[in-house]
Amino acid sequence: MMRLVPRRSRTWILVLLLLLVLAGALSYLVWRQSVPDVRVTAAPRRFVGQKTPLTFLIEAARGNVARAEVRVVQGDQPVVVVKREEPLGPRAEIAVTLEPAAVGLREGEATIEVWARDDFWRPLPARQRAAASYPVTIDLTPPTLDVVASTRYLAPGGAALVVVRAGDAARAETRVGALAFPTFPLGAPGTRVGFFALPYDYASGTPITVTAEDEAGNSTSRGISAEVLPRRFRRERIEIKDAFLQAKIPELLPQHPASRPLLDAFLVINREQRRQAEAEKRRLAVKTAERPLWEGPFLQPRNTKVFSNFAETRTYVYAGRDVDTQVHFGYDLASTRQAPVPAANSGTVVFTGPLTIYGNTIILDHGLGLMTLYGHLSTIAVNVGDHVAKGQEIGRTGTTGLAIGDHLHYEVLVHGVSVTPLEWWDAKWIRDRISEPLAAAGLSPIGSADSRDRAPRPAAVPAPRPGPRRTR
Repeated sequence: MMRLVPRRSRTWILVLLLLLVLAGALSYLVWRQSVPDVRVTAAPRRFVGQKTPLTFLIEAARGNVARAEVRVVQGDQPVVVVKREEPLGPRAEIAVTLEPAAVGLREGEATIEVWARDDFWRPLPARQRAAASYPVTIDLTPPTLDVVASTRYLAPGGAALVVVRAGDAARAETRVGALAFPTFPLGAPGTRVGFFALPYDYASGTPITVTAEDEAGNSTSRGISAEVLPRRFRRERIEIKDAFLQAKIPELLPQHPASRPLLDAFLVINREQRRQAEAEKRRLAVKTAERPLWEGPFLQPRNTKVFSNFAETRTYVYAGRDVDTQVHFGYDLASTRQAPVPAANSGTVVFTGPLTIYGNTIILDHGLGLMTLYGHLSTIAVNVGDHVAKGQEIGRTGTTGLAIGDHLHYEVLVHGVSVTPLEWWDAKWIRDRISEPLAAAGLSPIGSADSRDRAPRPAAVPAPRPGPRRTR
């Protein structure tokens, strides 16, 4: 016979179930209310200029971003600069270019506010407040800029110097077409000095300008008055043989399958690895010292002959047909096997080790973006970070990289752009093109030296080649 549950017990069970349901519902409502509001992230910016791009990333913890608004508050009156009210998904990127003058803002302090909400239901309405706010200073005045002095005569593949006075500028750079060359503070406050280069393939008429920019992004530009002299570069045909490829491919492209044609590997090395080396030169340029480390003309290793000139256009011939064309930067210098390699000038070591087609390589920084490169070395006698003196032995010549025959591949770089070493070997060129503009600007010359320090001038054309052709 079944025992019936007493009426009082059934009542308590119902009460308990009801309490559990209420507790569950309350917990659910508390959870929904506790879900965080949208989160806003943005790159920190202290200043806003005449035309400032701003980007905000808005993320919903649950649901989707349903509304977003960016305001600028100055005084008591907010100015809405962008408003989005359509569904934006769980993550929304809001980009706007703020032009303060166009929306009635003035110079001075202001606050950028981001107002946003999601579509996630909560039992209680959210408080009306900005999801994020950023204090900024509105600055609408561009920096002052004057070109005080510069190298007057330039040539493709050559270097030059400019001195500017830039008031209230955070940075200033020389622009040659798409290339940008930074300047550095030197001398009185506001005075900046920088080297720049014309690439070997500089197109006549390409503007050369200096641009100063302040923290707010306001900029001022000035043209550089200069006369660009013509300069012609050699063309050469180089025959590539299987014996050379069989010797070099294991070193430079060891992953190349033996079943694949040798020419395929050569083209990868000569094209892709060459581009990698150029990119590395540009990357290393940012490691330059913000002061000059060198003095006097740069040294050419003693008793060396020039086997290849700067900016030669080389056509590579394989099995009787033209297979590739590349430009050779720098000079190839040779004397005896494993000859000592001196530092061309005092500086700091910023790179040592294999550098694709250049083999074992050293790069020295001489300050203000000026660097020298020493390639195809058999041994390296310095380490990154070492300070070296002018003429100090830093390594020995060799045949590493894409080279046949023991020699030194030597380059001069201006912010990663190769220029002819011939200028930097010449004390008169340094005096006329570097020291004189500095003196005209009232600055002490850098790199000045008596003509007795002049390095031997290399041959204008390659010397006779005793033995195998230097391929790099």
